[in-house]
Amino acid sequence: MSDASNMTPALLFPGQGAQAEGMGKDWADAYPEAAAVWAEADEVLGFSLSKACWESGDEVNRTDIAQPGIFTTGVAIMRVLEARGFDRFSAPMTAGLSLGEYTAHWAAGTFDFASGVKLVRLRGEAMQAASEQNPSGMASLMGATPEQAEALAKVGSEHGVCQVANLNAPGQLVVSGEFPALDAVEAAAKEHGVRRVRRLVVAGGFHSECMRPAADKLAAALAETELHAPKIQVISNVTAAPVKTVDEVRETLGTQVCAPVLWEKSMRWAIAEGQSRFLEPGPGTILAGILRKIDQEPEVVPASQPGDVDAALASGTAS
Repeated sequence: MSDASNMTPALLFPGQGAQAEGMGKDWADAYPEAAAVWAEADEVLGFSLSKACWESGDEVNRTDIAQPGIFTTGVAIMRVLEARGFDRFSAPMTAGLSLGEYTAHWAAGTFDFASGVKLVRLRGEAMQAASEQNPSGMASLMGATPEQAEALAKVGSEHGVCQVANLNAPGQLVVSGEFPALDAVEAAAKEHGVRRVRRLVVAGGFHSECMRPAADKLAAALAETELHAPKIQVISNVTAAPVKTVDEVRETLGTQVCAPVLWEKSMRWAIAEGQSRFLEPGPGTILAGILRKIDQEPEVVPASQPGDVDAALASGTAS
């Protein structure tokens, strides 16, 4: 364990759900470094991701648009900070929630931007296709314990695929699966002590076996992508521990879309290592809110809008 009082902040990157129409446009309008990242995304993907995110209304919520859009927003913000002296490789660690783990790997130098944006576009397309192939969804169990979530997932699994998908924070757990299974979860919730179940607005049953076709496509793409050992620690959603080798990167990212997101455990690992300062570059401040439910002591500096630049830079040079 180390004293984090003089640390460069750890980097936290949000996942799907953080998207909003126009995300990243304010950065691209204000900073040429951000505009260049969006232009590169448009060129690499062969269509205007920027237009889809900025001018096409609800299209930004499509899985195959939201995922590369959130990734590109995070990278664009980091490029702005880097151009002003922020050294991402001086961060002690990085993590990202689900999709955000890809931005974390880019930040750690595991792959370049072009490779990353192609991977997350494929990930979004593959998850959308898997969702259409097997109608499924996700449901938040309000106030549930991990034991209650596992018990309800077992009830649901008698009616189809059903798994605990996200363990984000105390009382913030999500199950994922086929619709009949989620119906069974809702029906049994109160007798298991869970006061409310809320269906999430997502395309399908992410982080469950419903995504197996997507996992297979991702594994094939990862096998063909040039990867490097991360230059800084990347905390895996799958293991809640750092990944160190290219083989571990391929294994964990390939497994991730069917495996539960161990976010609370990941953040507790970081805090136990002495990390007390975090920076959240990306649309929104979702991860700051989740971290407050886990532990109120750490500081999370937002970098979600251009006005946050000075504070973000100061967090990286604090001593």
